[in-house]
Amino acid sequence: MGSSSILRRTAELVGAAVVGGAVVLGGVALFHGLDGHTTTVREVVSSSSSSPASFVKGHALSINEIYNRAAPGVVQVSTTSVVDVNPTDPFGFPIPGFEQQETQRALGSGFVWDKAGHIVTNYHVVQGAKTIQVSFSNHDSMRARVVGTDPSTDIAVLKVDAKARALTPLGLGNSDTVRVGDSVVAIGNPFGLDRSVTAGIVSALQREVQAPNAYPIDHVIQTDAAINHGNSGGPLIDTEGEVIGVNSQIQTGGTSGGNVGVGFAIPINTVRTVAAQLISNGKVEHASLGIIGLPIDASVASLFHFPVDHGVLVQSVKGGSGADKAGLKGGTTSVVVAGESWLVGGDLIVRADGQTVGSLERLRDLIAAKKPGDSIRLEIYRGTKKMTVNVELGRQPTSAR
Repeated sequence: MGSSSILRRTAELVGAAVVGGAVVLGGVALFHGLDGHTTTVREVVSSSSSSPASFVKGHALSINEIYNRAAPGVVQVSTTSVVDVNPTDPFGFPIPGFEQQETQRALGSGFVWDKAGHIVTNYHVVQGAKTIQVSFSNHDSMRARVVGTDPSTDIAVLKVDAKARALTPLGLGNSDTVRVGDSVVAIGNPFGLDRSVTAGIVSALQREVQAPNAYPIDHVIQTDAAINHGNSGGPLIDTEGEVIGVNSQIQTGGTSGGNVGVGFAIPINTVRTVAAQLISNGKVEHASLGIIGLPIDASVASLFHFPVDHGVLVQSVKGGSGADKAGLKGGTTSVVVAGESWLVGGDLIVRADGQTVGSLERLRDLIAAKKPGDSIRLEIYRGTKKMTVNVELGRQPTSAR
């Protein structure tokens, strides 16, 4: 592997996703949440934006069948929020003393989670909302309240006071069994257009995107099914009519802000875990190790003369964190390789709870399976000396920024 393969983005190691497979990703590109917020995704591959007219017959449902079954459970989420507005002069400078408040309205999507009236959507759809209205396919509209939100996975749970017989919960699939090339359907409200359906395929798996609070979300599903502004929070559905993801972000082309065939959905296995905690506790507490780390590969190991060819090299340790209290050491000497800065001299994490650590994603997965206060056993190299360290995990801070 060449020196360019060592280019990696640093990431604070926190539990922002659920346990699953992981791969080492490289390359960074800019993307946008469906509300226009900029984010990043790694290892992006272009894909066709064409959509099939129908799915292969068999036990698989047609697009029309999927839509007819799922549409009653897909909702439009309308929010109002109050923001501060500062008028500016012709040169763009704020005019003192003329500050005022303005009511803004926004639209998104969501879907019925259960007969108790819980609705799942994206956190960024309801972020800062003063009022929330949920509209069903029969055009019934009712006030919704926020049960809980998790910015780290961009998921929110709402609740409406509706009779159980009036609610159509969508069936949930298993995102761990999704394969590249699988046919999928997206249902939502793009640009405020009620109950629109688009179809495509799963273009890629194991993507990593950035949550609204700047933490990484792992194992994200990439699709070429057209999703646009207003689709946020809507379901991505497989050919059996089950939800495999929550549509959340898109790649945009130029200044149009429209879909170019690359969209991203939070995997339903992540959503399932997060929603259960939000319904039960109103919040999700993610465990945090408290370090910044970089993954190494064979070329990096050879360059720096590490005793192993895999692991996560500790760059820095947050003061007062579990890693700090356990005595983990960060890097001490700055080295620039292929344009990227490395801090060497710190601990090299090679295993966690007996599992090989070959990437940041794998270490995050192992941490995500735990709660704040749980312990994790790390096998590390400090120079050439192999050691075992037990770390009591802390709570993830509100923001990674």
